[in-house]
Amino acid sequence: MRPERKARIEAVAARRQPDLTVFMERVHKPHNVAAVIRTCDAVGVMRAHAVPGDDGLPRLNHTSQGAQRWVELVRHADSVSGLEALRAEGFCLYAAHFSSAALDFREPDYTRPSAIVLGTEKFGVSAAALEQVDQEIVIPMLGMSQSLNVSVATALILYEAQRQRAAAGMYEPKSLARSPWRELAAGWIQRDLERRRQPDADDA
Repeated sequence: MRPERKARIEAVAARRQPDLTVFMERVHKPHNVAAVIRTCDAVGVMRAHAVPGDDGLPRLNHTSQGAQRWVELVRHADSVSGLEALRAEGFCLYAAHFSSAALDFREPDYTRPSAIVLGTEKFGVSAAALEQVDQEIVIPMLGMSQSLNVSVATALILYEAQRQRAAAGMYEPKSLARSPWRELAAGWIQRDLERRRQPDADDA
């Protein structure tokens, strides 16, 4: 491995946010799952969570698989148990859901451990999942459409979280002698070395 490649991997790992995540509830369109994962990578999310639909998680294309190498995807059998597990870890649960009780998505304090809950493309967040969340949030809409594509909405919310966290200094590099950044960087480097033994490897 070139020193520049190793340094890049370590620099990205040192800025990962273990307490910022998304929870996809049966999001089933491949391009949406792919876009959410790519946004997670872009804002430094360490791992994402998903409840697969009836047909499982969709297959991702080559580009999206590249993003998934850098964002761990944790699968859950159902929404209730998955969200309960996140709450037990100290996460505040925010459901992207239009309702009279929903706050503007810019109002919550995302410097706290935060999980953004996303529902299916057609039906949104389920009633069972809504019972588990701490707060519903909404992106203001001034046109005739009442909602944005799930991946676009995710990007807006995550970049607001990134803005708040950057202002609070939370993207300052962490020491790779500390857990979980130590294990993350070591695992990435090992996988990258193994992948580069394959003839079609790239630098993504």
